[in-house]
Amino acid sequence: MWSELFARHWISLHGLVTTLALGIYLASSHARKQRRHPSAAMAWFVSLALMPYLALPLYLLLGNRKVPRGLAGPINQAKAAAAPVLGLSRTQMLASTLGLPPASTYDHFELHEDGGQARQSLMATIDSATTTLDICVFVMGHDVLGQEVALHLIQSAHKGVQVRLLVDGVGVYLGGRFDWRALTTAGVHVTQFVSPFLSPLPGRTNLRNHRKMVIADGQHVWMGGRNLAAEYFEGDPSLRHAKTPWIDLSFVLSGAIAVQAQNQFHQDWTLATQAHRAEPAPAADATETSPCVQWLPSGPDQVEDTLYTLLISSCFSAQNRIMAVSPYFVPDATLQMALTLAARRGVRVDLLLPRQSNHRLADMARHAALRELTSSGARVWLVPEMIHAKAVVIDDNMALAGSANLDERSLFLNYEVMVAFYKPTDIEQFAQWMVRHRQSAQPYEAQAPGLLRELLEGMVRWLAFQL
Repeated sequence: MWSELFARHWISLHGLVTTLALGIYLASSHARKQRRHPSAAMAWFVSLALMPYLALPLYLLLGNRKVPRGLAGPINQAKAAAAPVLGLSRTQMLASTLGLPPASTYDHFELHEDGGQARQSLMATIDSATTTLDICVFVMGHDVLGQEVALHLIQSAHKGVQVRLLVDGVGVYLGGRFDWRALTTAGVHVTQFVSPFLSPLPGRTNLRNHRKMVIADGQHVWMGGRNLAAEYFEGDPSLRHAKTPWIDLSFVLSGAIAVQAQNQFHQDWTLATQAHRAEPAPAADATETSPCVQWLPSGPDQVEDTLYTLLISSCFSAQNRIMAVSPYFVPDATLQMALTLAARRGVRVDLLLPRQSNHRLADMARHAALRELTSSGARVWLVPEMIHAKAVVIDDNMALAGSANLDERSLFLNYEVMVAFYKPTDIEQFAQWMVRHRQSAQPYEAQAPGLLRELLEGMVRWLAFQL
């Protein structure tokens, strides 16, 4: 009797918890416009239905991938700019409808050929600041490069420069036990972007700030794919087991585009510190010069999946070539189809990847996509060294470069930023950079997987959002 009564109460309680869990999922997804990949949506729904006691806390901790509009900040304007403007390229018109900042200009552009040039440019940018210096980075290493950066930041603070350093809440643990006290004692303002353990905002602990930029006086921005750690530049010879330096890509822009970078940092800093939102700096007047660059933020602070949308559109409209470099290649079905169809209709598709990256699971997950790409006529090149650069060239119309990888985490979960270059000479610089590194690469040779290998690849791809 008692056992039957307990069973009835347990079934009723379990049904109530399951209904509550599914109700929270559906209500929050609708209210926050959490558009998810179908496989991710199905996984959450099934998990909440079958294991609500485990899945509901995980959903509240990790489930949201978009910040409510009230927290989106000044960069993501309302779609008042969505009306077509005469004279804009198709990419610029699409960016306008997505609420992205308008195309801008620069006074100076410098693409770094190697880690040594990138390090010199980084230190010069830091030392050039006279009033403000803002740094946003995913990882700051406890190594020779991190210590050099810290020394320059301290010197800037001693000169009276307002120095702010924003490090991601997960990335802060990946760079080693960095001594933040020396920086804060010198007057450098240091904060974490959403700690995975201390975040007051539910559902955001899985959303990482992967942007990398150093902004001096709101006039110069150093950015790209490099974290502030030795392996992204020239290595650290003082370590017993020193890592071989990675191949990476960074650049410097000065002028009007740097104002948009400064506004982006203000937004990220406000979100991390919950401080009063600063008014965005006014855009510089660029009427005398044709816009040639565009700031492309992507992530939870954008209503749309901006970079992903622009990539898909560009691949479908490409006529002659698509060149891309990324350390990880775990595309979703739509991006994979866009690249495959481009290759099938005669577009030269060249994809540059490391032979072995620093993420073994990502390497395993990429093979199914690479087999399909190569069978459609695309060329995949494997570089013997670890290549961490992120760039895409579409025809002679556009080059994208910045922090985003060609994987689902970068395109759907992370806070990222890319810059679109429209000037033909700039586009060719990125294209030639990839051509030079392709010379040491070997073509990917697809091999039919066995049953066990195919099962393992499928299981890893199921985790694609977390790779």
